[in-house]
Amino acid sequence: MILYINSCVRPESRTNRIAQALLQKLGGKYEEINLENEQLKPLSRETLDYRTELIGKGDYSSSIFQYAKQFASADTIVIAAPFWDLSFPAALKIYVENIYATGIVSQYGKNGQPVGMCRAEKLYYVTTAGGPYVPDYSYNYIRDLAVQYFGIKETELIKADMLDVEGFSAEKIVKRTIEEISVST
Repeated sequence: MILYINSCVRPESRTNRIAQALLQKLGGKYEEINLENEQLKPLSRETLDYRTELIGKGDYSSSIFQYAKQFASADTIVIAAPFWDLSFPAALKIYVENIYATGIVSQYGKNGQPVGMCRAEKLYYVTTAGGPYVPDYSYNYIRDLAVQYFGIKETELIKADMLDVEGFSAEKIVKRTIEEISVST
């Protein structure tokens, strides 16, 4: 199953447009989580305590784990996240906070280090930026979580930047980015 995590809020989102082209090249069938529609909330003291209690009991039957289970069971993951204020939309961070459940996406190994439990072999991170793209606090963060904590072996950045800079054609850049998407099946 391909899981599409969409953190784009604009109907005409260039990031979503590129992600949709990627999804088509991957086979077209996917499950989408539109983060704007999900209305996820950051973990509060109450929800964190509840989740911790359930994890301690090994009880993953609560709906609080639905996103973690879906993420862990995906074969391929596509994240669409526009580059906002040198990072990604806050909804994506809240989503990550909600899926990071020990015993579903990760577990502790014998040496105390996290060992990933996710099935996905690859995670694609799709982004667009009005100016130059800097991956430090967006893609690199997601890449490190995927590889070091979730057990996803490969990540790929697909980006289109300089879209709002005078002298650059946003449409040409987006089209070129779409044309350059290559997936191995």
